[in-house]
Amino acid sequence: MPQVPQTFDALAVRAWCGLALDALGRAREEIDAINVYPVADGDTGTNLYLTLESAATAVEAVFAGHEAGGGGDPGRPTLADAVRAMAHGALIGARGNSGTILAQLLRGMAQVLAGDDAPAHSDGTGLGLALRHAADSARQAVAHPVEGTVLTVASAAADAAGAADGDCGAVARAAYEGACTALAETPDRLDVLRQAGVVDAGGRGLVTVLAALVESLTGETPRGPAARGPGPHPRAEAAHTVAAPCADDDAPPRPGGPAFEVIYLLEAEDAAVARLRERLDALGDSLVVVGGDGLWNVHVHVDDAGAAVEAGVEAGRPYRIRITHFGAGDAHAPGAERTPAERVQRAVVAVVPGEGLAGLCTEAGATAVLARPGEPPASGELVQAVRRAHAREVVLLPNDAELRHTAAAAAEQVRAEGVRVALIPTRSAVQGIAALAVHEPERRFDEDVVAMTSAAGATRYAEVTVAERQSWTMAGICQAGDVLGLVDGDVAVIGQDLTETALAVLDRMLAAGGELVTLVVGDGAPESVAERLQTRVREAYLAVDTVVHHGGRQGSVLLIGVE
Repeated sequence: MPQVPQTFDALAVRAWCGLALDALGRAREEIDAINVYPVADGDTGTNLYLTLESAATAVEAVFAGHEAGGGGDPGRPTLADAVRAMAHGALIGARGNSGTILAQLLRGMAQVLAGDDAPAHSDGTGLGLALRHAADSARQAVAHPVEGTVLTVASAAADAAGAADGDCGAVARAAYEGACTALAETPDRLDVLRQAGVVDAGGRGLVTVLAALVESLTGETPRGPAARGPGPHPRAEAAHTVAAPCADDDAPPRPGGPAFEVIYLLEAEDAAVARLRERLDALGDSLVVVGGDGLWNVHVHVDDAGAAVEAGVEAGRPYRIRITHFGAGDAHAPGAERTPAERVQRAVVAVVPGEGLAGLCTEAGATAVLARPGEPPASGELVQAVRRAHAREVVLLPNDAELRHTAAAAAEQVRAEGVRVALIPTRSAVQGIAALAVHEPERRFDEDVVAMTSAAGATRYAEVTVAERQSWTMAGICQAGDVLGLVDGDVAVIGQDLTETALAVLDRMLAAGGELVTLVVGDGAPESVAERLQTRVREAYLAVDTVVHHGGRQGSVLLIGVE
């Protein structure tokens, strides 16, 4: 049995994140099933899992950096290092209303535990203060707090922790027990929960996270709370028949709600965020803005998604924008029975580096997962995309060599749920495009996978990008600002001009022959680069066709594929 820490230190943070992630993974479906507030869209458990997965990944990265000698004490980051990483990871990975609030709870803890005078480890008193600040800051982040939700559960946990005496384990246990009591009372505080016969899903998720905190500090696993409440409809499926908007306690629930959920990260100053809150509050509901120090996570439900994004543009620089359409007559329709749709036979899920390719994949009938530069999707996000495809058979295209293991983990998880999944190890988006081009859902599954794999394998890939720092490469030493041409993952050309470097890469690839050149042009490319490359193909390589796609904001300035 692993040693149980007596105080709350970096190792305890690491253990807590890992245990909480495992626990949420086991409880995810149950939490999803009881999700009725503020929107009955059945994803609270999944959103909490994805948010905590991002937090846990960030903590592991800090430990890995110290183990490699990147910190003052190799192998052991400080408590401040660990909780800052946990909070930042949760912030950038927050999903949905519940995940955004969880991110603020973790940030509130970090503000206490990683302050200027913070010790290397925290005792019970310090942990209690951290839980108090977490609950208060989460409540402040919500535009219109509602009792009977995760905010109530967080406040009860903080109250119980503040009244407890003893070490960190005793404080954590008191917080957990206080949260369990408050969770059981949520149906008495919120009519929508009582009518559905369930407790609050976000509160249920927080109790799961607090149970993991107890286990990380004591080695004991607390008994989990019940998901059902005392209402007249005890079946969890009733959770999908009632919905209510997030509003003031005194405001009567509206019969419907906004059509879109909008989430984005925002780089902005505090004053601009204050104005943004006012504008978004007037546009919709379920407004939660969390973060600080120039980086924020914005969540709101609106009818005009464009206006919500424009408000972010006026406030600062929004990115990693996610817009979800709840769908007419489902999540917001009171009393509307949501009958699960029949699964389609086959679907393709593809990871893509930019909005342009996401649109292309969607038009081709695939489910696209957008991977922003430096923000690869986690396995939980890929699992969610496969579930969203709602198919008996799924072809998964990671389109990135570094995502192969992540995609394999996601495929293994959904196979356990009865979905037949084939992972094609595409290493670039252009290989994914080639595979998607020969996809025929009417074929036998094995035959379709073989054809797609062959098309991807027959496609050489290259990218043109700009070096961020000096480094050694296969083609020599590059300096920051140099243009790099990578062929099949290795640097082959170092140049100063982007178009000339792209031409050199194209010539190198076509020297071995080819029939079709695919160009994916990013926003940072010169306007003339696609035309120059097409002209080179026409003039120098007979019987070779060229196809051009606009990738939007993607990591590389240009992607090239040769089949």
